Amino acid sequence: MPSVLLTESLTLELGGTGINDHFSAHEPWPQDVKLYQPYEVEQILLPDNANCLAVQAFLKMCGLDFEVVPRNNAEYMSPSGRVPFIRCGAFVIAELDPIISFVNNKGISLSEKLDNTQKADMRAYMSLVNTVLANAELYVTWCDKTTLQEVTKPRFGSVLPWPLNHIITWQKRGQVVKKLGVLGWGPKTLDEVYQEVENCCNALSERLENQPYFFGNRPTELDALVFGHLFTILTTPLPNNRFASIVRGYPNLIELCKLVEKEYFERRSDP
Repeated sequence: MPSVLLTESLTLELGGTGINDHFSAHEPWPQDVKLYQPYEVEQILLPDNANCLAVQAFLKMCGLDFEVVPRNNAEYMSPSGRVPFIRCGAFVIAELDPIISFVNNKGISLSEKLDNTQKADMRAYMSLVNTVLANAELYVTWCDKTTLQEVTKPRFGSVLPWPLNHIITWQKRGQVVKKLGVLGWGPKTLDEVYQEVENCCNALSERLENQPYFFGNRPTELDALVFGHLFTILTTPLPNNRFASIVRGYPNLIELCKLVEKEYFERRSDP
């Protein structure tokens, strides 16, 4: 099992202080919570789409209302430089882990009934997903030449004028390639990346077994995270469909995606 990757919990409180200074667990969830993300149809890329869908799934599983607000500059609006982020009252919180912590501070948790061993197990599998699937999505999106030319460049630059669309796209690619290099993914071949995905899906499938969710009959943060990544992989058209084909080789993971979609989302096309 890979070591846990710590996600930097960058939050912006408009009054200038941290969440715990002013946030009460007894305060009601605001009715005007906004979730900001790139435009789905013409702009969003595989990695960002997976992250956005995971956060949406988590909030829906918690029974919390929110409105999805697309912005062409959502990445640059985010306090962490990553999407999605939510605006909840006076707070702006980006990415799944900080959003989970924020919601937990409100006294809402999907995993409160798990014992300490189960919680450690859940965090380990979430780390696996963040280490493997998230990096594989970045690799395929920005390092596979065919996907880069046919999908990434046109979509990422679609909201920008020429020549800024080309400049910003290559700057972003440079950042991603550098990040993957630091994480040890830079030297990998595409076949090696897909093998990592295969191993990850196999581990998730073995953990899920025949249960509806990873820890029984109720979803946890792990189910939201896995759904976000796998559903996006299954439904995102790419020049090479091997990514989705690997996931389709695990029927119980497909059933998990269908169950979450049915229970928490309006009907979409089946994976």
